[in-house]
Amino acid sequence: MSGLSYMDSGNSSLPAVLFLHGFMGSAADWKDVTTALESDFRCLAVDLPGHGGSLRLSYPGSYTIEGATQELIGLLDSLNISPLAVVGYSMGGRLALYLALRYPDRCAALLLESASPGIEDKKERNSRRTADEARAKRLETEDFGEFLEDWYRQPLFASLAQKKELLRQTRESKLGNDPRELARSLRAMGAGSQPSLWEDLPKLRVPALTVAGEMDEKYVGVSCRMVSLNSRIQNAVIPDAGHNAHIEAPKAYLGLLRRFLKPI
Repeated sequence: MSGLSYMDSGNSSLPAVLFLHGFMGSAADWKDVTTALESDFRCLAVDLPGHGGSLRLSYPGSYTIEGATQELIGLLDSLNISPLAVVGYSMGGRLALYLALRYPDRCAALLLESASPGIEDKKERNSRRTADEARAKRLETEDFGEFLEDWYRQPLFASLAQKKELLRQTRESKLGNDPRELARSLRAMGAGSQPSLWEDLPKLRVPALTVAGEMDEKYVGVSCRMVSLNSRIQNAVIPDAGHNAHIEAPKAYLGLLRRFLKPI
């Protein structure tokens, strides 16, 4: 059994799709997507450990990438769902890829949006862990609203910053989280703590699609490199979007997702 909070919609007899949000997100981030798909799929969106309603989990290891994977497997077992397609954004994409590589029988297809297999270089990974620790301390000690203001000033979100109303809505949607729980997640499951999956990528056995916004040059490059390492992986670039392609260009994103899920 799992301690994860989740949203389950659609017909239980239809093919299932699991949706995994990014850092500071929640299952509710996928509401527009799942509403559009629930006539054709069973849609399961979860709050990952430390996010939404999945708070103060009794096992500290649940906040790591392996622990979060075990929580997901426990939830899927309780709902008698396996295998299924997995859709992950950013942090949720890293988790989705980990699930598909470590527990391949659980995953039938994989869509990764703005997601990386991790940081290969040990020194760079250590530097990122240090940066994540500093952010975690800020989450525990400073005003959460100010933290969010600074978070979305990162170059990664430059295209979102150009859409002021969408940026405001995105920031407000994060305020329902518990910042201390987010700090736990960041320490245990941030990119600095996650093992690199690049060497394992050629072993991926399921069809996969990597998606990046055209203005997110870093992840366009990551996506292209992933494709070069495994013939099962395809990539797509969404015009006029950045790191948050699913909210910056929802129609284009949903079209890609529908075409990708159609064969399952």
